[in-house]
Order: sequence, then C-alpha cells, then structure tokens
Amino acid sequence: MNNIFYKTEYSCFQYKIRRAIAAFALCLCIAIFASVSSFAQTAAPPSSTDSSLFYDSHFHLTNYVQQGIDVHQFLRVMGTKVGRSTLFGIPLQQEWDYENSGKFAPVYYLQTDAPLYYYSFTDAYIAMQYKSLTPQEQARFDPMITGFNPTDMYAADHIRRVLMTFPGVFSGIGEFSIHKEFVSSKISGETASLMNPALDSILEFAGEVGLVVLIHNDIDAPFPKPGQVPYQAIQVGDLFRRHPNTTIIWAHCGLGRIVRPVKDQLTIIDHALSDPTLKHVCIDISWDEVAKYIVATPETIKATADLINKYPDRFLFGTDEVAPPSQEKYLKVYNMYLPLLAQLTPDAKQKLLKGNYTRLFDAARIKVRAWEKQHVNDQQPVPPPTPSSGEDTKD
Repeated sequence: MNNIFYKTEYSCFQYKIRRAIAAFALCLCIAIFASVSSFAQTAAPPSSTDSSLFYDSHFHLTNYVQQGIDVHQFLRVMGTKVGRSTLFGIPLQQEWDYENSGKFAPVYYLQTDAPLYYYSFTDAYIAMQYKSLTPQEQARFDPMITGFNPTDMYAADHIRRVLMTFPGVFSGIGEFSIHKEFVSSKISGETASLMNPALDSILEFAGEVGLVVLIHNDIDAPFPKPGQVPYQAIQVGDLFRRHPNTTIIWAHCGLGRIVRPVKDQLTIIDHALSDPTLKHVCIDISWDEVAKYIVATPETIKATADLINKYPDRFLFGTDEVAPPSQEKYLKVYNMYLPLLAQLTPDAKQKLLKGNYTRLFDAARIKVRAWEKQHVNDQQPVPPPTPSSGEDTKD
C-alpha cells in the first residue's frame, strides 16, 4: 500500500514538474515572440522576390475626421503592386460646427469654415493598427508620428512618450504642416512658423533619435503679388540648414493645389540639391496636385526628369492617397507619372520608386530601435505637486 502511494505521489510529482517545464517553455516562447515583434522593423522584407511597382513614402490611413480603411484593408489594396509604405493618419481633426454647416458633416477642410484642431490620438491608433499585423506584414510598413502641435515647446516630449509607449513601431514623424494653403489659417491656436523654436526642438530631437522627418511647407504663399519675395522658401532653407543631422523629406516639392511652381523653381531646387549644407534633405513628388504640374507639358516632364536624373539619390515617390477604397484609386498618382518615369535612367527610376525609400527608412529603423533600447529604462522626473487653487505657491 505504501509502495502504491509512493508511486502515485511520485507520478504526481513528475506531472507537476512536466507541467511547470511546459509552462516555462510557453512563457519563454511568448517572450521571444514579443521581443522579435517589438523590433521586427530592423529587418526589411526580402528584395530578391520583390516585383512591386513602388514603395510609398507618403500615405494617410485616415482622413480629416479620423475615418478611413484599416491596415488589413490597405494590405489588400496594396496587393503585390506596392511593396512597402509609410503609415500615418492626419494630425488635424476637422470640427463639425452645427452653427456653420448644420446637419451636413464635413469630412474635409474645404467643406466648412469651422476650425481644425490637433488630434493626438492618431498616433495610438496607428500604433495599434500596426501591432495588429503579423511580423511579416509589419515589415512592409514604416509608421510615422504625427499627433503633435508644431507650435508647442512640449511637442518633442509627445514624440518621446509615443516612442516609449510603443517601442518597435515608429520610423519617423510626419507628415505635419507648417505653411499650407487653406489649412494653416484654420487651425485653432497659434499659427505655425518656420522660425518657432518649438519646431527646432522637434527636428533636433528627431535627429537625435534617427527619425525621418516628413514636413509639408508651401514654397510660396497662395496668389502672390508680382515681385513678392517667396519668404517661405528662404525660411524653409534656413530651417533645414539648422538641422544637418536630421533626415528630412520635403513633401510635394513645396507645391499645392493653388501654390504653383514659382519662377525658376527647378533652378532653385537644383541649387538647393547641389548645396552641401542641404545634403540631408530629400524631396517627395507625391500628390496628384503636384503631378498635374510636372506632367503638364512635354517640356515640364523633360525638365523634371533631367533634374531627377542629375540627383537620383534625392527624390522619393509617394502617392499622398488618403484611405483609398480600391487599388485602382491607389495607383492613380503612379499612373499619372508614367510619362515622367519613361524619361528617367534605370538607376534614377529604381531609386525614385524604391531605392531611396529603402535607404532612408531602413537606416531609421536601426537608429530608432537602438535609441529605444538605450532609453527603455529611463526614469522620468517626478514633477512637484500641483498646488490647489488659491494656495500660496511662493513658499
């Protein structure tokens, strides 16, 4: 009887040991998977089998009222035509002011006179969309932080908090706007400026971390008077020169819906790209509104192609599409640019469509992941207690 009891007790002991080992192994697997998932961006998808048309340096998953398609739908829209893409929302929310538009709910900033305001939750939404993907799917995306106010001296702190809250996710910041036709004047609060030290602190922090910066700033004011100095072009050049250690992409070549190319614009860009103090700046040719200028005539196509061929390392393709419902809609800008692509050298075409994206964002993934690892245990300073209303704060 004692022998039987001993065997039974021993069998129970063995069972508990086996169960403990199995539980430990399961926890270890989960930990390894979580670690790999958190830093999945350090590995790019294999290029040997990549037959996609382009990588998208400029894509919005949501619109001005934070609606759109989810990232799984976007994967289906990309299909095999698009290999990789940035992933960001829009940092501004269009207000629905009943006194302005009544029961009509505006979804775009041109549909109402109501103001826009900064919407920080977009960063958490994009992070969670990204984290819902498998590691293989995640490798196709480079999420960007956009939910900050560029006039706020605390904006860099917001970017830091997002990185520490969602490690292994983000590769850059943007698209965010400083001077943008129709938009800048609608945003509640202080008007963004290229000379605001808050903007300098943002770009300085991005350079420290290794984040790619995608910034929208019109090259000129809408409807400038004849002879008016394009002060925005001068100020944006000064801003870029103040941050030589930050990788910057200037969105849309500075163009817009009604902000047309300034006189001798290609010559101005040529001089900028040849300037060694601006070697850290690239340009994206995203947006159908930009494409309409570039492919307007055989002359504009040839002049633009000549510039890209001259500086093949400095241009990126992007769509600037906002939550496209179909692949046909998504590929619209690419198809508009076919006449331009036909005049590029093979080297310039490859770099415009994929090579420069890979170079900039692969480097960003490595640098940002290293920064996150270095700062993961940083202790945030505890602020002094906030005094109650009416309490004497001088003591």
